[in-house]
Amino acid sequence: MRCDKKDLLLYAVTDRAWLGEQTLAQQVEASLKGGATMVQLREKHLDRAAFLAEARELKALCGRYGAPFLINDDVALALEVRADGVHVGQSDMEAAEVRRRLGPDRILGVSAQTVEQALGAEAAGADYLGVGAVFPTGTKDDADAVSCDTLKAICAAVRIPVVAIGGIGPENVGKLAGSGVCGVAVVSALYAQADIQGAARKLLALTREMVAR
Repeated sequence: MRCDKKDLLLYAVTDRAWLGEQTLAQQVEASLKGGATMVQLREKHLDRAAFLAEARELKALCGRYGAPFLINDDVALALEVRADGVHVGQSDMEAAEVRRRLGPDRILGVSAQTVEQALGAEAAGADYLGVGAVFPTGTKDDADAVSCDTLKAICAAVRIPVVAIGGIGPENVGKLAGSGVCGVAVVSALYAQADIQGAARKLLALTREMVAR
């Protein structure tokens, strides 16, 4: 398996919105120290050279902590820095084409909001699905809501792991119990917090509890 279920338990997705005095690498390291199991670098506004340098730095950092490192959308850059994989949305490059470019050994994650999309992504070679937004979220303006029933239906329809995303935090992660997800992908629940390491540790424990129920 390119992607183990345990890697998806606490999936950290970066956002520069809350950097403050810290660098992105410092924030990501804090989340890894707290137990983040996978990291996705999501950048929309950096120029190519800065993005490349940042990706290389985070790849090395994740390597030290044994956490898979993925890049959002940018297949060419992921190949250039030898990232562990790529995550794409429904409006990005087709999953089958991403798999062709990545080859058989790297992780491919695909966003899905319907059972049809989920089955299509699985058939195209996805290793896991990101499904959401499961709760209201301010991080992604264009995130459509996915009901609990749809989340359960997607988990039941596919053989690959499913991770929930969107508005997830310590106050509501328990509501995902019994849905079939194997973990959560979070942004502000980690990177908007004053104590990122502590937030990661708490959310990891709550997610483990939720998945086991």
